[in-house]
Amino acid sequence: MAYWLFKTEPDTFSIDTLRTQTSSCWEGVRNYQARNMLRDEVKLGDWVLIYHSSCKKVGVAGIAKVVKAAYPDHFAFDAESDYYDSKSSPDNPRWFMVDIEFVRKTERLISLAVMKAMPELADMPLVKRGNRLSVMPVTESQWQAILDKERRPSQV
Repeated sequence: MAYWLFKTEPDTFSIDTLRTQTSSCWEGVRNYQARNMLRDEVKLGDWVLIYHSSCKKVGVAGIAKVVKAAYPDHFAFDAESDYYDSKSSPDNPRWFMVDIEFVRKTERLISLAVMKAMPELADMPLVKRGNRLSVMPVTESQWQAILDKERRPSQV
């Protein structure tokens, strides 16, 4: 079992959307490094922090669990989809997705500012300058530190 952080823009797909749907495919990842993690490393049963980005209140908003391991992102084959890629085909898929299931919303949003102030997250890719990956690994200790912060909010 591993831990991950998946970024999403809540105007497009939020933790509340996932709660309503119960489970959903995590499609539309169009970065090769993030794709490789989804395809090769994210496994059934892994835990996921859902992180809202590109909005007024950025931060960890909820928790999900991977319920289906990587499979081809079929939206890449659909010319009507925003995620269409003419170089991807069912015989030679370029993009992959996983399915996740809603576990719970966090008790409060754990903001990026709070996470940047946590020494135990100093090595986390999310808090480093210039990191724009939509899928990133989280260590078990980082996961626990974030959940501890959820229970003990700071002044940040």
